Formats: sequence, structure tokens, C-alpha cells
Amino acid sequence: MEENKSIIGDNKRDVPKTVSIFTLGCKVNQYETQAIRELFEGKGYDVKLNSDTADIYIINTCTVTNIGDRKSRQFIRRANRNNPDAIIAVIGCYAQISPEEVLSIEGVNIVIGTDARNKIVDVVERYKPGEKINLVDDIMKVKRFEEMSVKNIKGKTRAFLKIQEGCNQYCSYCIIPYARGPIRSRSRMEIIEEIKNLVDEGFKEVVLTGIHVASYGRDLDSKETLMDVLEEVNSIDGLERIRLSSLEPTLFTDKFLQRLSGLDKICRHFHLSLQSGCDATLKRMNRRYTTEQYRNIVNKIRRVYPEIALTTDVIVGFPGETEEEFDITYNFVEEIGFSEIHVFKYSPREGTPAAGYKNQVDGVTKHRRSEKLIELGKQLKKNYYTMFIGENGEVLFETLSKKVEGYIEGYTDNYLKILASSDNIEEGELATVNLKELKQGYILAEKIL
Repeated sequence: MEENKSIIGDNKRDVPKTVSIFTLGCKVNQYETQAIRELFEGKGYDVKLNSDTADIYIINTCTVTNIGDRKSRQFIRRANRNNPDAIIAVIGCYAQISPEEVLSIEGVNIVIGTDARNKIVDVVERYKPGEKINLVDDIMKVKRFEEMSVKNIKGKTRAFLKIQEGCNQYCSYCIIPYARGPIRSRSRMEIIEEIKNLVDEGFKEVVLTGIHVASYGRDLDSKETLMDVLEEVNSIDGLERIRLSSLEPTLFTDKFLQRLSGLDKICRHFHLSLQSGCDATLKRMNRRYTTEQYRNIVNKIRRVYPEIALTTDVIVGFPGETEEEFDITYNFVEEIGFSEIHVFKYSPREGTPAAGYKNQVDGVTKHRRSEKLIELGKQLKKNYYTMFIGENGEVLFETLSKKVEGYIEGYTDNYLKILASSDNIEEGELATVNLKELKQGYILAEKIL
């Protein structure tokens, strides 16, 4: 592979030039992968995503469930099989939680957790054959946001932007606070600068994301809040839409909603975390609200945003969940009338309190409950989409459809998936369309000329 080598870095030695990055897990991981990609590209590396052929493999791992750990190990072994001489660096949540385990996997040379990832290029360039490098520190002692800005996101429509790191909630089923550490907020100046750069590059929508976005600002001496950031982002010329990632229902106080209603670029779509519709289950989960509080918050949101799309996550089969508790959750989800629900079967995660709870629910029961709730979710989504048939809507068209040839797809601000003829619509165009016909999972529309 001599032809793929070059002199890079102040150590003045040959280093491999081709990099492949594999990413597991959430939108935050995907954002961080893009930042790492840019770090390597800035030093002249040829970077591909999910390429089997490379001299350097970066595995950005997930550890939300044991399945995430297993998939991470599979990616590592695959990389080692593809090129036993490659440098393999494993980063992210699984690396943070189990660094020694990761480093013991054949082929792994470098382990970096959920901090110090912005040093990865330098670490790779200084790597010496045969070394085993472990840069994982105690994440609980990290108090500052690791700046990893993204300047060249692929595509020109919707960009994800990480504004917050860490979580202090400690839900009983979740390993993430131990993997990501305490809350850290990105500076408002850095957020605004990156969004302005994205707008200059042609992006019309930003999705503000993080591990626990609702906690933004609580760690800052300036006492800035998420709302302060939203108000400044809303004033950026050229930006058309602001979308928020998963939010805690308790964020929506009367004051927050009042200020939010004055922002004209906020999308009418909130992903409002639920997890269970039964108070007894919520208590075991260590969720910090009741169903009555949740119901009242939803009602307040709908008074301000009558056609709001409310999506959510629900866990079925949590330890101790009886048939009665599941039925209560089912009925609550139906009552709220979400526009979409994501259903997860509870998976015990070693290192969390819930993994040691008694009355673990068997797999067959979890599957049955999951299927029942998924069917309800399909009906709720259909009900929501049907409300808008015949109306006009503004759609940000993103990419040519892989489902229907000759069509382009995009989303309304309230997250309706729309397909329209690509004859007179371009990628990145914000167009007004008439919503004609409900199909399976999307609406066929026609551009209003």
C-alpha cells in the first residue's frame, strides 16, 4: 500500500492515507462522525463511510443496549479481517464504558471514549506499530463541551447540529449518563457561527440535537437557556426552519411555550419522550413526570400549536410490567394520539439498576406487546396524515425517491413525508404543494405553480 502513503503531521513519518468510518447509534454519533471525517480530510486523508477497504478504520460505537456492543464488536472484527495491517481506532460510548474489553479485541490499536475525539488524527499519526493506546478517562470529571464543529455536511437541505453533551437524568434503564458523563453545553457563539456557515452553504433547516437537549445551559455560568439559543438562531437570515431533537416533556413550561410561540421558524414537530403511559412503570424507570403531568403538557402544546406533530418513544416489557400496566400504556398512547411512535422492547443493560430488577419480562411477551403497540402506531400515523389530505403545505425537498421512480421526497415542517414529481422540483427546494393522496407511509403531492 506504499502508493497510499504520504508525509503528514509534525512527526514527519509515513502514515496511511485511506480512512473508513463506521458509525452505530444515534444522530449525535452521526454528527460526531462527520466532525471526525472533516478532521481527517483537513489533513489530506481520503475518507469514506462504511468502506471495507482502508488503511485506517474508525469505529464510532454505541452502547445503549447489549446489541449495540455486539454490533460494535462485529464491525471491529470485520475491519480486522479486511485489512489485518490497518490501524483500528474504536471511539464512542462502548469504548467509554468498556475500554479494556475493546482494547483486547484482536486488531484494535487505539481506544478513545466520548471525550478527546478531536485529537484522533494526531493520535493516529503518532501511532507506532504494536502499540495499544487507551485514552479513555473518567468521563464524570469532564466539565467542558468538546468542540467538534462541522463545516462541510454532505447534502444541502437539513443539517444536524450538536449543541449539548451528557445527561444527569439517570433513568433506571439507561447507560448513557455513564457513557457520556454530566451535562455540558456548547457556547452560543459556536452554535450561531456554525449555523451561519451552514446557511451560507445552502442549508435551509437545522436540527438541534444532543444527549439531553432540554438541559442546555444548566452548566453555564452565564445562565443561558435553550430558549436564548433558539431566539438567536431564529433571527439568522436565510434559515427557514429550526427542528428540535428528542425533548423532555417538563421543558414545556408556560414561560417556555410563550416565548417559543413567538419564533416563526420553529417546526410544528416535537419528539416528546414518554417511555411508558403507566405511572407505576414510570416510577420504576425513574422518569420525572406522571401521566397526568404529561397529558397537561400535551394539552398546553396543542393550544399553542393545534396541528402539532407529536412523536415519541415507548418501551414495552420493562421489568415488572404487568398486562394491566401495558394496557394502561396502550390506552394512554391512544388517548394522546401521537403522530408516530417508536416502540422498543426493553433490553437489560448491564451497569444499570433496571438490569437487576426482579420480574424481568420474557421475550415472547415483549414481542407480543411490541407488535400490538406498533399496530396502534401505524393507525395513529394514518389518522394524523389523513387530517392534511387536500390541504396545501410547504415542503423542503431533500432527495430523489428510492421508492417511486421519477419522484422526489421531503418533509413538511410538521414532519409529513411527501413525494412529488421531480419534473419541476429540485433537491433543496422549499416548495408549496397540494397534498393529494395518502399512500403507505407518505403523501403524494403536486407542486402549486
